[in-house]
Amino acid sequence: MTKPFQRFVIFAEMRTGSNLLEATLNSVRRVTCFGEAFNPYMMGWPDRDEMRGVTKAEREKDPLRLLNAIFEKPDHLSGFRYFHDHDPRVFDAIMDDRSCAKIVLTRNPVDSFVSTALARATNQWKLNETETPIPASVRFDPAEFRQVVSEIEEFQLKVQRRLQATGQTAFWLGYEDLRDADVMTGLLHWLGRTDLDRVNPASDLVPQNPRELSEKVSNFAEMQAELARLDPFMLRNIPNFEPRKGAAVPSFLTTEAGKGLIFMPVKGGPSEVVTEWLGTLGEVSGDLNQNSLRQWKREHSGHRSFTVLRHPLRRAWAGFETLLSGGNAELRQLLRQVHRVALPQDEDLAGLGEGRKAELFEAFLDFLRRNLNGQTSLPTYPAWASQSEVLAGFSRFGAPDLILREADLARDLAFLAQSVGVPAPNRLADDSRFPAFLKEQPMRAAAKKAYLRDYIAFGFGGQP
Repeated sequence: MTKPFQRFVIFAEMRTGSNLLEATLNSVRRVTCFGEAFNPYMMGWPDRDEMRGVTKAEREKDPLRLLNAIFEKPDHLSGFRYFHDHDPRVFDAIMDDRSCAKIVLTRNPVDSFVSTALARATNQWKLNETETPIPASVRFDPAEFRQVVSEIEEFQLKVQRRLQATGQTAFWLGYEDLRDADVMTGLLHWLGRTDLDRVNPASDLVPQNPRELSEKVSNFAEMQAELARLDPFMLRNIPNFEPRKGAAVPSFLTTEAGKGLIFMPVKGGPSEVVTEWLGTLGEVSGDLNQNSLRQWKREHSGHRSFTVLRHPLRRAWAGFETLLSGGNAELRQLLRQVHRVALPQDEDLAGLGEGRKAELFEAFLDFLRRNLNGQTSLPTYPAWASQSEVLAGFSRFGAPDLILREADLARDLAFLAQSVGVPAPNRLADDSRFPAFLKEQPMRAAAKKAYLRDYIAFGFGGQP
């Protein structure tokens, strides 16, 4: 059985109706909402420097002290409003508390953005029936709107993800629900107050700007044009079903040269060339784990970490060559039988001509497209995983200082050596083991289909 909620949090944003929701909740006996308790600029409400015996300075030092003070109000269902830019130090404590009910309040982002701009322009943030609204119109700022929507969307996805990962659910409210007595009654019943027959919405606050947007926005035509450019349904989104990668710290290499260098290799890239270059600077060490690498970083002030990207088509070819020559006979057999890559039997692989290799490689690229899209039973091996996902894995431990490109290694490695205070070696091994047919249009098109995320993320051109 699910235990009844003992407290609540309202996830909302500016001008979504959270003041009205708070007023409705506070009109119910033994329910208390403590405003924007963790707003960095105020304590719940404007012109307040203390709440539940905790001062603003004490909250700054230890926000959990205020959180506990709010939740420990005797014989009360207590809570507060929490926005995306409120104190992040309490977020985990809220989300991990299964006895804390999560209420998510949303509103059309254009309406809330314009309403916020009007409130700032008039300094009128609430309105009751005895007050007169201040007439005003504002100019729509496209750049600010995109930034605000991006931040709020990121926060809402973070909340949703944590709810899913912890097996919790939330009570979702829209701005239009706040004046619906049936919905408010349902909310209080969900919170555990089934003793209430009916909950009427608070009546002491009224809508401030019940006008058409065209009357509230001075550059309405420009706003329409900007909104038409947005993609609310993410039609241009690239589906990503590729499994997440870990940090791969054991593959990292370090050298003591100068202030210290950390090479974070991407499998399938020019790792041998870079490792040889590192060796000309000094002794190269590996076999690291996260703890030992952290210690190494502490001991090498001024160190630099880097990785090297390879054009996806060349990298896929390197993976294909490894497939043909490596000791993975079982994988080759599986590709023949199941995954539509008609490789010859192992004893015939050494005699493949260029034309036949080109045909097989094109089939391999199609297999990679399906594998990276989660359409095969095979795992996505590091040697052919997308480089954008590999770098995302690195970042889960620590992002590299520099991301270099194979095509510019001679120039960029010289700069890297200079940045840690060592002279750059003049010699860099040449790794040109790539056939001319990689430049043909079918190969280029197949590689782009398989690695579209990398082409877009890193700006790779069609030619390898």
